[in-house]
Amino acid sequence: MTARILVGTCSWADKTLVDSGWYPREAKSPEERLRYYAEQFPIVEVDSTYYGFPSERNAALWVERTPDDFTFDIKSYALFTHHPAALRSLPKDMREALPPALQEKRNLYYRDAPPELRDELWSRFRSALLPLDSAGKLGTVLFQFPPWFLPGRDSTDYILEANERLGQYTMAVEFRNDRWLSERNQERTLKLLTDNAIPYVCVDEPQGFRSSVPPLVGVTAPVALLRMHGRNYETWEKKGIAAAERFDYLYSEEELEEWTPRVQRLAEGSREVHVLMNNCRHDYAVRNARQMTDRLDLPAGRHGARGPKQAARDTDGQRRLL
Repeated sequence: MTARILVGTCSWADKTLVDSGWYPREAKSPEERLRYYAEQFPIVEVDSTYYGFPSERNAALWVERTPDDFTFDIKSYALFTHHPAALRSLPKDMREALPPALQEKRNLYYRDAPPELRDELWSRFRSALLPLDSAGKLGTVLFQFPPWFLPGRDSTDYILEANERLGQYTMAVEFRNDRWLSERNQERTLKLLTDNAIPYVCVDEPQGFRSSVPPLVGVTAPVALLRMHGRNYETWEKKGIAAAERFDYLYSEEELEEWTPRVQRLAEGSREVHVLMNNCRHDYAVRNARQMTDRLDLPAGRHGARGPKQAARDTDGQRRLL
């Protein structure tokens, strides 16, 4: 079996991308921009579902506006990854059903949400993604955990709970604390993901911070992921800035070349590889995604490609560090 390699970006609607002039003049609406993007790349990550609760209507529109073989990776709603979720991002009826003390807060944390609210949120989240899943366009659901999500029994139990709550959807996990991949914890972390067929998200990002994870290349499930955040050391942990400023970085050809053999190694151990550029400033992500596509010798346009080497995924599901 050969692995399909999909290269794209972590958004198609960032203001700085729209303002950069990358879209043709006639692509003025969100619909036209998505249609245009989907002719250039085979995959995109939906970042808006982190900030606001997804809806079935939007998912159905995304299905209608993209080719049959297009793939969406969905970023998990903030509350599910233990980030603070803005109260206004909850569906109105659910906000109004909260206890008065919680209604007065600006943000809500998962630990503070009543059990019945959690159950309903998970149920609605699964339903919202159903149009994508039914159309065969749902890739993975990305759980990017915060720096304060540390290794331990409670965190492990929560990963397993979230995986179960997602049902038939594929959970992918990205860590933002280096302890998960420390010498002491690395084997345990990867075994947890492998035993439950949860893709480990490989990353390229600034090193030397508490929130930095090393650029480990590993396969823990049939789908392998790489998210490239840029290497802007000055803004990586800067407070109170927008995502476009935090990830303000344009990769050089030499830096992309570092990852070319690594992506090929991911393809050797998986069925499908998702490479997503998250350096979402101006047109940096789409420029680098096109360069990475060329470096991997993939066909231009939206069609995914077969990897250059035969996949060698272990039949017993054993993880592979490549």
